[in-house]
Amino acid sequence: MNIAIIGSGIAGLSAAYDLTKAGHKVVIFDGAAEVGGLASGFKVESWDWTLERFYHHWFASDQHVLKLARELNCSDQIIFRRPDTMMYHLGNFYPLDSPISALRFPGLGWGINKLRFGITTLYLRSTRDWHNLEKISAADWMKRWAGTNVYRTMWEPLLKAKFGRYSDDIPMSWLWARIHTRTAQLGTFEGGFQIFLNLLSDKVRQQGGEILLNQTVKSITTVSDSKLILEVNDTEHIFEQCIATCSPRQLVQITPGIPKDYAVKLKNLQSIGALVLVLALKKRLTNHYWFNLPATAGFPFLALVEHTNFVSPSHFGGEHIVYCGQYLETNHRNFSMQAEEVANQFLPALTRFNPDFDVSWINQSWVFRSPYAQPVPSINLSRKIPGLQTPIKGLWLASMSQVYPWDRGTNFAIELGRRVARNLLNL
Repeated sequence: MNIAIIGSGIAGLSAAYDLTKAGHKVVIFDGAAEVGGLASGFKVESWDWTLERFYHHWFASDQHVLKLARELNCSDQIIFRRPDTMMYHLGNFYPLDSPISALRFPGLGWGINKLRFGITTLYLRSTRDWHNLEKISAADWMKRWAGTNVYRTMWEPLLKAKFGRYSDDIPMSWLWARIHTRTAQLGTFEGGFQIFLNLLSDKVRQQGGEILLNQTVKSITTVSDSKLILEVNDTEHIFEQCIATCSPRQLVQITPGIPKDYAVKLKNLQSIGALVLVLALKKRLTNHYWFNLPATAGFPFLALVEHTNFVSPSHFGGEHIVYCGQYLETNHRNFSMQAEEVANQFLPALTRFNPDFDVSWINQSWVFRSPYAQPVPSINLSRKIPGLQTPIKGLWLASMSQVYPWDRGTNFAIELGRRVARNLLNL
């Protein structure tokens, strides 16, 4: 078969890997200058490693990543460590990445709150059935079983910081998935995630696939013999099958012949964007890796990640890399701010992590944003998610919105890409 794939993120590359391995002709189109999508990285001359534009790590439980790495003979390049996670409470930061640290966390007080937090966390880590949990919001479930105090202290601030106005309606199944699968051990790839992506894309090419960058798909239409025409930049290409790994709404925009009822279903899949300020500092800002920042604490971002407290600053020319990340709806005014405005809003908060911080510490800075970064799940979402095969013959959708109940990330993007390839091969 002659197959097009829109997007060279990890889902698109994973699908292409399996399809070219099976002997099919595959062409990947991507409007960006490099492969990788949200997991892509960049590098400056003084660095030995690439750096992800949006902070990334793997978990020790990410079996789809580990399996693909074994197939690519690069498992030995995955590095697992156990950096720490900190939680804000009443002006201070406390460790919150183990049962013992949870018991010591002052925000839970003593007695019944810690007991209920421990019991509900243990239950969510051990149960495998999430289907009943999608019928109720995380807010209502946690208030009932963990208690209002635990919910207000631990879960509500994080849900509000991540999902904003949607936070009260996030299904418990989504929170279950995060608690159930995540590990304290975190992984990265030697040289940065872009190196892993390059290995995967090189394998696709070796198997006969093409990857065409700086190539934007403007429209998808059908012809009478059930083939698909892709208008790419200003050129038309004909394919028998096409896998779109873009957002559901983008698929609607570029496919004028999509049935109206299906288009409505895709448009109802909500999502929000991401805005990240990345700093390369002369000095270390903190001694910790990850800071969870409640929406009520007055920070202009929801997470601060000091990447070089996970991997050595020696990989980045001795510079200390810090991410300040925020999820926003794309119509939020902050999402369209200039880089200088973002810095002016974010930088004053860094003295709350280190009172000695000064803007003179900054060697370089970058601002990255993506309009489709975090799908927003809803109650009973499993009944609303469209299948991988669209109503248009030969057209498939494989988006982050379809990995539910799991959260977006490279592990489940790999699973999604390989699943859509498997379904296509079984036609």
